[in-house]
Amino acid sequence: MRNFLTNNREELVSRCKSKVALRPRRAATEHQLANGIPLFLEQLIRTLAAEEDDKPADSIRISGPSGGDSLALSEMGVSATAHGKELLKLGYTVDQVVHDYGDLCQAITDLALERDAPFAVAEFRTLNRCLDNAIADAVTEFSFQRDTQIARQQSLDATERFGFLVHELRNSLGTATLAIHALELGNMTMGGATGTVLKRSLSAAGALISRALAEVRSNAPDQRQTFSVALFVKDAETAARLVASAAGCVFEVPPVDSLLAIRGNRELLLAALANLLQNAFKFTHPHTNVALKAYELGEHVLIEVEDHCGGLPPGIAAKMFAPFNQHSHDRSGLGLGLSIARQSVEADVGTLTVRDVPGVGCVFTICLPRHPLP
Repeated sequence: MRNFLTNNREELVSRCKSKVALRPRRAATEHQLANGIPLFLEQLIRTLAAEEDDKPADSIRISGPSGGDSLALSEMGVSATAHGKELLKLGYTVDQVVHDYGDLCQAITDLALERDAPFAVAEFRTLNRCLDNAIADAVTEFSFQRDTQIARQQSLDATERFGFLVHELRNSLGTATLAIHALELGNMTMGGATGTVLKRSLSAAGALISRALAEVRSNAPDQRQTFSVALFVKDAETAARLVASAAGCVFEVPPVDSLLAIRGNRELLLAALANLLQNAFKFTHPHTNVALKAYELGEHVLIEVEDHCGGLPPGIAAKMFAPFNQHSHDRSGLGLGLSIARQSVEADVGTLTVRDVPGVGCVFTICLPRHPLP
């Protein structure tokens, strides 16, 4: 085989070029062949010569042992990795890396049949070992370089998105800061044009943050779990009693069926319920009641927060969940609590609604599908 390859080297390379040219979007180039078939043929010939001279160590050094060597690449392994890397740069696919070496194997077999040149079994084993090692090393390098390229592009994309978010938030914050400064200097009201600029800037910032949160949630691992509604309500009650005491309200929490369970992101849902309770304590009249209830209704679980705010003005219910909407003289917050709460509930295929009880108060209801306890 060594003499056959040496004498027919140019013919074999030519046949490989012809096979490559027949494949779509693939033309044989000097760049492609630099660390490819010609160099592989030269290394294969040297490997066969080393085995003929009974120099197994030289054979292994040139083309590697059966199965390759992940700790120390052979000469053939080094050139095969360079070939795989070059093909990636040229825009080729991993299957085309394999085809290059397959073309040579077929070219050798076809030409040997045409020339009636029989090979020894040991020589075929050497050919297969060299092809196997070269393909493995070329594909491994191709895949590594491709994964590195993808990771680098993803990093650049993430940096670009983060840069856009920061840039736009800075613009919105800068405009809002200037508007506040103008309001303070001119002792103007929020109902004027400057107040409108402030509201618009804060609304734009809120929209940017909501979009960023949605992207984070879509890429985050699924953190949903099935959990007891009774224990969930108990956790919310513990924190809410402190707020109730400070607000001078009576806080009522009727017992919850221990068999009730829902599925979702427990922490986000707990934060949503906390927002509803804080809203209730903020608006309910002094010395009145706020109630937290949870019960089953068909295939759903309803969690309700009922306050005694006196009822809602006409048209307010439809606007309550819009961001930056505040409905009291207390401007300590940003008017985002109800908007965030609704987004959290809807993320777990639930709904958050409000029902007006004229002259009494309002009832906020979280509705989620019921699940059996694990």
